[in-house]
Amino acid sequence: MSQPNPALPAHLLSPRPLKDGPVADAAALPESVRPRRLPGDPAPSLERMIRVDQAGEYGAVRIYTGQAALLGKGDKGQLLRHMTEQEQVHLDTFNRLVRERGVRPTLLQPVWHLAGWALGAGTAALGSRAAMACTVAVEEVIDQHYAEQAEQLGPEEAALKATIQQFRAEELEHRDIGLEHEAELATGYPVLSALIKAGSRTAIWLSQRF
Repeated sequence: MSQPNPALPAHLLSPRPLKDGPVADAAALPESVRPRRLPGDPAPSLERMIRVDQAGEYGAVRIYTGQAALLGKGDKGQLLRHMTEQEQVHLDTFNRLVRERGVRPTLLQPVWHLAGWALGAGTAALGSRAAMACTVAVEEVIDQHYAEQAEQLGPEEAALKATIQQFRAEELEHRDIGLEHEAELATGYPVLSALIKAGSRTAIWLSQRF
């Protein structure tokens, strides 16, 4: 089984699922861990950042779970398990950050629960190349998303920035796995990729706000 990366900050390596209890009221938290706004941004960007990342990693776990349901016993099974385990570490970390920072999770999580699995299973049903095409499209969007977040974070959020950079590197690994396993040879790859990327960007926009 994949283990959490030892390079991550120590306080992020003990995940606590959301089901353990309600998210804390941000006003009741110490000022040092309350969600804060980024300079010049009228929106509570750190809160939105953590909310959307938790939602995205939840969706990623569901995508790979859906793919594994159809392809898990084939020659891509080990790869899918590897990527699912890494995404679960990411999700556990953001679950913990949601609790620590008093961030309200997205109201759309039930939608991503169904939509993520449907996307994973649906592309897997088209074949392993389509499943890998899904991986490449999603991870390319997440790569850009995490790069933008890391650029926004200042030295006061060094631990969060390091976490995002580590997770970004692992998402790029997933993209490269997809490319190595013939994602671009999937039938209708340009259209499939464009549709999945558009859906991923829409999910990011919605999860930041709701």
